[in-house]
Amino acid sequence: MIAVGMFLLAYVLMEGAAWAAHRYLMHGPLWSLHADHHSKEPGFFEKNDAFFLIFAIPSWLCIMLGMMHQAPASTAFGFGIAAYGFTYFLVHEVFIHQRFRWWVHTDNAYFRAVRLKHKWHHKTLGKEGSQHFGLLWVPLSMVRDEARKMKLEQ
Repeated sequence: MIAVGMFLLAYVLMEGAAWAAHRYLMHGPLWSLHADHHSKEPGFFEKNDAFFLIFAIPSWLCIMLGMMHQAPASTAFGFGIAAYGFTYFLVHEVFIHQRFRWWVHTDNAYFRAVRLKHKWHHKTLGKEGSQHFGLLWVPLSMVRDEARKMKLEQ
């Protein structure tokens, strides 16, 4: 039961960690890696993709060290980080930016609000002035607005 709790704790904490890393590192000293994500450049890969590896390291370490030292809580925490990474990939790369055309449309107000919030973030092309740095946390008012729009579209 502790392992399940650690998995869920890591998953939830990762949204906050991703927000902070995006706000203070990617739009700060690591802007040189993140800048190409805010501009349309030719090619499939971006320098920004390096953050996948940066975020994978803590997950890998928790899983590896947890397994080496028979520490299920550490292993579960690492898998929670990895699960958030997989969610991030599906939502950010597949759903929002359409780098893979697997999930194009949705009739879900929450996911429409997630996409809209991310569009607002990308309105600012430079390092300064952006807002909405998180991925999965969306104000309830935005979800309600999207639900109202969906009803009007019917």
